[in-house]
Amino acid sequence: MMGTGTVALVTGGGGFIGSALVRRLLRDGQSVRVLDNFATGRRTNLEDVFDDIELIEGDLQSYERVHNAVRGCDYAFHLGALPSVPRSIQDPLTSNATNVIGTLNVLLAARDEGVQRVVYASSSSLYGASTELPKREDMPTLPIAPYAVSKLAAEGYCRAFHEVYSLETVALRYFNVFGPGQDPQSQYAAVIPNFITAALDGGRPVVHGDGEQSRDFTFVDNAVDANLLAASAPGAAGEAFNIACGERTSLNDIVARLSTFAGREIETVNTDPRPGDVRHSLADISKAREVLGYAPAVDFEEGLRRTYAEFEERWQRETLDSAC
Repeated sequence: MMGTGTVALVTGGGGFIGSALVRRLLRDGQSVRVLDNFATGRRTNLEDVFDDIELIEGDLQSYERVHNAVRGCDYAFHLGALPSVPRSIQDPLTSNATNVIGTLNVLLAARDEGVQRVVYASSSSLYGASTELPKREDMPTLPIAPYAVSKLAAEGYCRAFHEVYSLETVALRYFNVFGPGQDPQSQYAAVIPNFITAALDGGRPVVHGDGEQSRDFTFVDNAVDANLLAASAPGAAGEAFNIACGERTSLNDIVARLSTFAGREIETVNTDPRPGDVRHSLADISKAREVLGYAPAVDFEEGLRRTYAEFEERWQRETLDSAC
């Protein structure tokens, strides 16, 4: 376990998962430093803990900035990235620069500063075109989108730094993380916040394809748990782990469940499938169970219920404020 009072760096700490991890680390008695340029992260995600963290604003592509952030840290949780498959298709160069060069900068700084372990936020997207289910860590990786390629390349650098420089690294392959606080306003917003926002506004959520595509949706608390376990689990260094719930849910099923929460039947607008999207995704999480001691504490149904409740509370508050 991470000792109380250690210093942890969270890159991308202003993001959805990063800010949730920051709060957990603070609750556990850690000193927390955040590196973020707020290109995709939001300051509001950290406003309640600004006085409790050390914030360094800067870009992952600047080795000097990254090195300054890493100096004096015991652990580094590298969640900083330029996310989104559609964004990477539009601009693969920038996705590569942030996700690959940025990760290389973190690893170099961690090696030079004697960081105990780097936990890297990888992605299930690197399984890509493989149709075999469930996805296992020993399967071939067949990334489709530039984003997935960049995450795989960065994961390869993590493995290389462990083998060549003896830097302890652990890669966590997230499967569609969701939860309270996720941004529904971004043009690249994930499907669940988009669907919930449409449900609350009385709109019709957009579904790319027939809605039968499925994902292994993972509540954010489970992802945070995995990070903390990965920071200290014996035998985890140099390895990659699927982080999910081990169950898959279709987009049509999400709409049906939200219809129950909203008390009305939600109709969708179906469009053509998006390029770069995979049809189905399901994780085998047995390796994470065995090595990390990971078990998803919150299943999909409960996670969706909590997320809807938080979005509904925020929506009611904003509606009341706008009426005043």
